[in-house]
Amino acid sequence: MTDVLERIREVLPAIAERARDAEESRRLPEETVADLVSIGAFRMLQPARFGGLEGDPAQFYEAVREVSAVCGSTGWVLSVLGVHPWHVGLFPGEAQEDVWAGGPDVLICSSYAPIGRLRAVDGGCVLTGRWSFASGCDHASWALLGGLVVGDGGRPVDFLSVLVPREDFQVLDVWDPVGLRGTGSNDVVVDKAFVPDHRIVRNYDIAQLRGPGRAVNRGPLYAMPFGAVFTTAVAAPVVGVVAGSYANYVSTMRDRVRLSLGGGRFVEDQGAQVAVARAASEIDAAVLQLDRNITELYEHALRGAEIPAELRLRTRRDQVRATERAVGAIDLLFQSAGGNSLRRGNPVERAWRDAHAGSVHVANDAQRALALYGKGEFDLPVEDTLV
Repeated sequence: MTDVLERIREVLPAIAERARDAEESRRLPEETVADLVSIGAFRMLQPARFGGLEGDPAQFYEAVREVSAVCGSTGWVLSVLGVHPWHVGLFPGEAQEDVWAGGPDVLICSSYAPIGRLRAVDGGCVLTGRWSFASGCDHASWALLGGLVVGDGGRPVDFLSVLVPREDFQVLDVWDPVGLRGTGSNDVVVDKAFVPDHRIVRNYDIAQLRGPGRAVNRGPLYAMPFGAVFTTAVAAPVVGVVAGSYANYVSTMRDRVRLSLGGGRFVEDQGAQVAVARAASEIDAAVLQLDRNITELYEHALRGAEIPAELRLRTRRDQVRATERAVGAIDLLFQSAGGNSLRRGNPVERAWRDAHAGSVHVANDAQRALALYGKGEFDLPVEDTLV
């Protein structure tokens, strides 16, 4: 894992150079994807039995933050596609064989919203649906898609995640957003595709740490809760984007001379000094809490200890707060940078758009996640698959 981090750092300048191309193309350049594949960046959380590194998840999120610091879209795709091999590791062993039969460097996209409709047939289900926001789907050979089982009267009965190969889904080029433009988060369409039983898991079972894949993947990584591993994967890029923008901001502003408010060096303005202090503190707090919680979860798993509900809820609380803190920090920098931050292509402007775009992901919904923590503190029942 340490070797992967070092190799990622070697290609960061090239990824940074391609950031504008990613924005304009609305998808990652093939060269960037090839670099990350060759380094093994997408295999950091993949089962070792299928060529993965199966390592410390904190190092994976560190890698995500460093990539996001130079290109938010690349960091987002690395994080999302990089967490999917971990999720597939919770599927039955036969499904894992299906995905990695041709080699370890398979990319898997997702759209977990329970859009799909499943009709039971002999040996599995027939899946139909159209999903949005499937980041990196142009580069993916498999898709993890959300499905809904509907009972009599049209009421939802169960929520599922299903694995679908590339030949069974179509990508529609509809992605044209304000931020994270290079993620290629297009729509995915499936029309009456057969999905065998072994490629279907119940979200409830995964949330209860009863993923069938644990029968073959017995390492501590697969004893961690989905609600922590996945949601941290959509917070880490936002924090990384803002951390990178902060470093660029401080470096750029050191030599800037104001053309308004009487002129003078920017760094001598007390308002700018306070903005830098506040932003730095928010970024530090976000990183420290994210790392602390993931490390504690992993240590519990290493010991084979039961993971307490309090830790799972705290992880979810701090994950959404990390996103809030990062967005607050970039707002401070954007505002204090003045009119120059409005120019397209300015690093602060792009980071501002990317951070805000990432913050609207459902896993970054602070109101919902913080309410769950509050319920736990008041000894009220908490039922949520993202905890």
